[in-house]
This record gives sequence, C-alpha cells and structure tokens, in this order.
Amino acid sequence: MTTPSQRLAVGDTAPAFTLTAADGSTVSLSDYAGSKVVVYFYPAAMTPGCTKQACDFRDSLSSLASAGYQVLGISPDAPAKLAKFTDKESLTFQVLSDEDHAVAAAYGAWGEKKNYGRVYEGLIRSTIVVGEDGKIQLAQYNVRATGHVAKLHRDLGLDTAS
Repeated sequence: MTTPSQRLAVGDTAPAFTLTAADGSTVSLSDYAGSKVVVYFYPAAMTPGCTKQACDFRDSLSSLASAGYQVLGISPDAPAKLAKFTDKESLTFQVLSDEDHAVAAAYGAWGEKKNYGRVYEGLIRSTIVVGEDGKIQLAQYNVRATGHVAKLHRDLGLDTAS
C-alpha cells in the first residue's frame, strides 16, 4: 500500500495544475485566477453515479455561475472518453483528464478505498472549492454522487429554498 495522499484543508493554497480537456485543449487552474472554482473529482465517465453527478453540475451551472463559481470536473479517463461523455450528456463545463492521478493525489482525492471487503487504490469522489485568492474555501471527501450538488449549494450559502 502506498501512503494516502494528503487531504487539503480550508486555507491551504490550491495545487497548480494543467490538464487536457475533453476537446483536446489544455486547461490550467491559473486560467481561473481571480475566480471561484469548484473542482470535483469523479472516478469514471459514463458510469451511473458519475453521470448523475455531472448532470447535476450541468443543471446547476447557471446558479453556480451567477454566484461567481466556475466548475471543473476531473477524472482518470482519457480525453477521447471525456469527449464522448461531454457530447452524450451535453455537459457545458470543462471535464479534464488526469490519467496519471497526479492532480487527484495533489488534492487528496487519490488513495485507499474499500469495496466489498477489497482494499485498493483509487479515486476518492471529492469536491474542492478554490477561492479567488487561490486558497481552499471548502474541501469535501468521500462525497455521494447523488444529492451532492444540492448539498454543495447549501454549504456555499447558495441554497435559495423554493
């Protein structure tokens, strides 16, 4: 077993990264300097839970954007698979490829997982909110795919109960 990656805490500086997007372009966290960014890590495109979570972010994008938040999704999938995922689900935010898990590890989203008694290394579904100053505003690990975006809205004070 390798040592689990260090989890980030509120106030930490967000690790810099540059990754390949679904459309083949490169996207860096520095591209969003001065903006608030929701960086969420998910295990695999086109799986039921990850699709639900991505569609929740897509459907909540306007309310997040109106509060000044950009969204970036990061998974270990290759850009070609992410392109299919983006097209199939009409995703309107950037999904990025972290095939070597380096960014996930830097963000504390790569480590030991347990499933049905089996222990293995994998991506830990996580959401990190980076403030305009490049510091961590919120760090949530082992989040649920379903209902997480609504919880994130509440945690960010964006819940406008109807």
